[in-house]
Amino acid sequence: MQVPRADNPAESRTVLGHVGYFMFLSRWIQAPLYLGLIIAQVVYVWRFMMELLHLVELGFGGSPAETTVMLIVLGLVDVVMISNLLIMVIIGGYETFVSRLRIEGHPDQPQWLSHVNANVLKVKLAMAIIGISSVHLLQIFINASRPTITERELLWKTLIHLTFVVSALTLALIDRIMAGARRDQDSNGGARQSPLQQERVAA
Repeated sequence: MQVPRADNPAESRTVLGHVGYFMFLSRWIQAPLYLGLIIAQVVYVWRFMMELLHLVELGFGGSPAETTVMLIVLGLVDVVMISNLLIMVIIGGYETFVSRLRIEGHPDQPQWLSHVNANVLKVKLAMAIIGISSVHLLQIFINASRPTITERELLWKTLIHLTFVVSALTLALIDRIMAGARRDQDSNGGARQSPLQQERVAA
């Protein structure tokens, strides 16, 4: 009677290795998402140019109210800040979750990209969202005298902005705690390794 053979461990490891490599390749599924955000960036550039042209026509072709000019300028600032947010998501997200950009030593390499990770990216995105929310809130305050802006709307948008601020502070605090824990772990690991190194030197 023939005894069934056990599975070959080497073959099992090979199969698992292929499955793991396939899962690792699945990160490229996100690449079209970042390409789509680049297209969104182009749309925002087009919108910025249209708003800028409108501002130039008003500024040199008439006498608009100062509030009108201020609102258009705030709209331009809003577009720029959203565009900066898109850049951080595109470059930082691709670098963190898809593949290395391999631009080390390039003179135009963003300073924040050299130490970007998932936690740092979350904090930077939260700060960018706060900036965008601040611009929208300022636009609401400028238009507060209009009857279409109610006190309820002002209250809720202010609370939403404060929620963004608290969320960003919480993310930054969590990131600092985790960084401190990693430093403590590294220092403890170094302290545990130092006697071993001394024994090797003595040997």
